[in-house]
Amino acid sequence: MASIVLKSLSILLGIFFVFVGTLKITSYLSKDLHKDLRKEYVKYAKVFPFAELLNFKIPSKWYRRVVGSLEIICGFTMAIVPNRKIKNTSNVILLCLMLMAVYSHHRLDDKLERTAPALVFLFMLTGRLVIDSQLSDQSKEIAIDNGMDEKIKKQE
Repeated sequence: MASIVLKSLSILLGIFFVFVGTLKITSYLSKDLHKDLRKEYVKYAKVFPFAELLNFKIPSKWYRRVVGSLEIICGFTMAIVPNRKIKNTSNVILLCLMLMAVYSHHRLDDKLERTAPALVFLFMLTGRLVIDSQLSDQSKEIAIDNGMDEKIKKQE
């Protein structure tokens, strides 16, 4: 049951991030949303977390493009690639992007309705990692139990 949840969550999150990343990079899907995102990323670039630490100002155009590209790449990976470690790496990258989004909204004093989508997907990505970790622990326990059974049979 849990593996079905993990697979469906991976596919749905992947598709969502491919969609959102595409909106950030191109106006092909929606000109209005793309234009709105371009305006918002001007604000986000001003509160970029590492800008103050490194005395580096990131251009909003490149910030939006890098975030959008990472979302598309990691979204495809989560939806399509069967390798567990690669999916989890993509999940962690997307989790970091969502943390940065929540941080940016907080620094800009955005209302909850602006911050809520980032929070929801932050929790969903965290939940996906927790489910994956639990499934991994269960499979290890089963493998250990099966190994112990075989050792007992050999001793008899």
